[in-house]
Amino acid sequence: MPTLIVLRHAKAVAGFGTADIDRALNDRGRRDAAAAGEWLRAEGLAPGWALCSPAVRTRETLDLLAVRPAAGTAFEPKIYDNDPEILLPLVAEAPDGAGTVLLVGHNPSVHQFVHDLTGQAPDSFPTCALAVIDLPGAWADVRPGAGTLVTFRTPKD
Repeated sequence: MPTLIVLRHAKAVAGFGTADIDRALNDRGRRDAAAAGEWLRAEGLAPGWALCSPAVRTRETLDLLAVRPAAGTAFEPKIYDNDPEILLPLVAEAPDGAGTVLLVGHNPSVHQFVHDLTGQAPDSFPTCALAVIDLPGAWADVRPGAGTLVTFRTPKD
């Protein structure tokens, strides 16, 4: 059974004078991302493949998780566009052998995507929050409503 981890990037610096895509994590964001990585390892959630927005803050979040997906990481510009409808086709392209896939993206698309995939979602999806979703069948067969939200975790948990 495939498992999808949907992670919103950690807290970034304010964007004054910096292009949005170039915003880096702030101190809290760096701490939260490292803690999320520790939690993933403690739970035995080792991504086999990762999808990540090319934004600096998502790339830094991924780096600080300290997970090394066996099948590598795809830095996908479409994730930065923040359209939840594009996320499902991207996830469906996951390699067959990737039992667990990590998606690192932005709000509001990650929040809406979790809702679309599971039929449920938390009231909010704060920075560095993550959702763990179990999916039936193969990655190529992922459909809206097919997932089960197993865990939702925020940095305050």
